[in-house]
Amino acid sequence: MISENYKHQLIKETKQVDVLLGQTSTFEQLVREIIYEQNDKAILELIKNLGVLTKIQSFPNMEKKQEQIFELLYKYLGASKIDELFQDLKESSNVSLNAFLNQLNELVGLENVKQQVRDLIDYNQIQHLRVKNGLKKSNKTLHMAFLGNPGTAKTTVARIFGRMYKAIGLLSKGHFIEASRTDLIAEYQGQTAMKVKRLINRAKGGVLFIDEAYSITENDHSDSYGRESLTELTKALEDYRNDLVVIVAGYTSLMEKFFESNPGLKSRFNTFISFSDYSLDELVRIFIYTCNQNDYIVQEEAMEEVRNVLQTIINEKDDQFANGRLVRNLFDDITLHQSKRLSKLTEHITKESLMLITKEDVPKNYTLKIF
Repeated sequence: MISENYKHQLIKETKQVDVLLGQTSTFEQLVREIIYEQNDKAILELIKNLGVLTKIQSFPNMEKKQEQIFELLYKYLGASKIDELFQDLKESSNVSLNAFLNQLNELVGLENVKQQVRDLIDYNQIQHLRVKNGLKKSNKTLHMAFLGNPGTAKTTVARIFGRMYKAIGLLSKGHFIEASRTDLIAEYQGQTAMKVKRLINRAKGGVLFIDEAYSITENDHSDSYGRESLTELTKALEDYRNDLVVIVAGYTSLMEKFFESNPGLKSRFNTFISFSDYSLDELVRIFIYTCNQNDYIVQEEAMEEVRNVLQTIINEKDDQFANGRLVRNLFDDITLHQSKRLSKLTEHITKESLMLITKEDVPKNYTLKIF
């Protein structure tokens, strides 16, 4: 396998750098942690150390070595992986807590969620200050459960939590990793525990967000892999509680069943936050925000049609109501209709026309496409 070749080359190149610098396996050890433990922190540490190599004047070939290792790192891990880590680091470093609170406040609706988040920040800041002053802190964990229907910004809030906790010193990195059943369960017997350990190792110092967490135990009577995964995850919740936040999320009723699937699981989570469905006015605000972000202007008549469509969907909604995702799908369909309308024009299409959404662009009988 080609990645095996890159793996061996990485070890070889970093070993040579250690020899040139006369040090004991510093670079090589970081690479081995990256390869065998999937340690994201080691990746960032290696990149940081590589950055200073060219400043070492006594080794003129060091710049070439640096480039070779960077190239191998990108090939072995993939550019998207490294870019994601850099982005998380960039977004979470040197940013004040107030900046993240502003991000939270800018979200449409979710007033009860925002208040709970602010309360948690206040509480944990005081607990952190108690530790700094040699006092005992509460034994509460940082782990949380987000309960509610899809499209209610649970993932967005989870990301903000990691950055907030980094800003106040509760987490060492504040990065965000999203996982599903496939990330937590292996294909073969006995491999699941190791897969969970590797995922936890990547997430340490930040937030591990598991959406639809109940899928881990969806076949509770026959799924031994799911039980193995949950056992390992439950252990990690306690072992790494001081520098890891695990957030599980999903439908309220199914999450209740999830917590019943493993003795002691629910006690590992001290915070339960309910995300309510958006109201009509909030869905309209999300639609307008989406249009503004994408350089569209909505005619008043078209906005009234959008409002009517959303009201009809709310009236007919069931447990699968998609909230913000529904608005995004509606926006995509409206812009598709706008494109079809504009493509039929024979005259020159102006910038204003490209931006304008009319009543004609709002699809009729849209509820038929949702339910």
